[in-house]
Amino acid sequence: MSILGVNDVLGAYQYANRAQKAAVSGTSFMEQLQKTEETEKATGMSFKDMWQSRFPGAYYHTMDASNIPQGAWDRNDFPLEKFFQDDTDASVLNWKPTGVEPEATSSQVQSRWNSTLGQKSIIVPPELEEKMKNDPELAKRVMANVENFITTYTATSVRPGRVCSWLISLDENGEIEKYHVIGGGGNISGPTEEEQRQFEAEQAAKRKRREEYARLNEESALKRKLQEQEEAERYYKSSIAKKTVSAAYEANVLTETVIGNASMLG
Repeated sequence: MSILGVNDVLGAYQYANRAQKAAVSGTSFMEQLQKTEETEKATGMSFKDMWQSRFPGAYYHTMDASNIPQGAWDRNDFPLEKFFQDDTDASVLNWKPTGVEPEATSSQVQSRWNSTLGQKSIIVPPELEEKMKNDPELAKRVMANVENFITTYTATSVRPGRVCSWLISLDENGEIEKYHVIGGGGNISGPTEEEQRQFEAEQAAKRKRREEYARLNEESALKRKLQEQEEAERYYKSSIAKKTVSAAYEANVLTETVIGNASMLG
């Protein structure tokens, strides 16, 4: 999922926008401004340092999560809790679902999700990390982008009192490619009718994304197969043409040689 970053050129707009976001999120404007300025002053700091300085205890993983299909990422049994560990390795990228997807309300799923509450984790592809090492301004923009996403999502989509966990995966350009936000606590009396409708709509959207991913994957595989067949056919035709030209040339040389020899004999 791509979230637009902050435009550094529009300084006046930024200032007003920060005040508005601070009012919505319940954070005082001066506190929000101070946090943003601290990030902006972090020239020379690595993105990892900025991330863990802004969110103490947050996890940081350098790996290419684009290899995880969206359909797998969206499942309730996706092992997202592994990203809330320091010793996570790239094997988690190869996870594949087996069997029927468990319900979000199942005790197993709830237990796994609850183990991550209150924590944050980010996945940075190696290519992006290398870019940010060489471009501190890019690192600052990416950090502002991530902070803006967390602030906006909290203000618009999280019920008061909820404790959330955040798993964010960036793409090679620093945009938010995928994310998981898990909430717990807060209103435990049960979802309202509107919240239930929203939940059902989100589940339907997840199913639609999975179906679309499967369709695109199938089309991509068919396209690759057709391209391979076309390349094989072009290679075959090219080989035949070369052989035909070569045979004609050899025949022509042989004819000329025979005629030449006949002339000499005559």
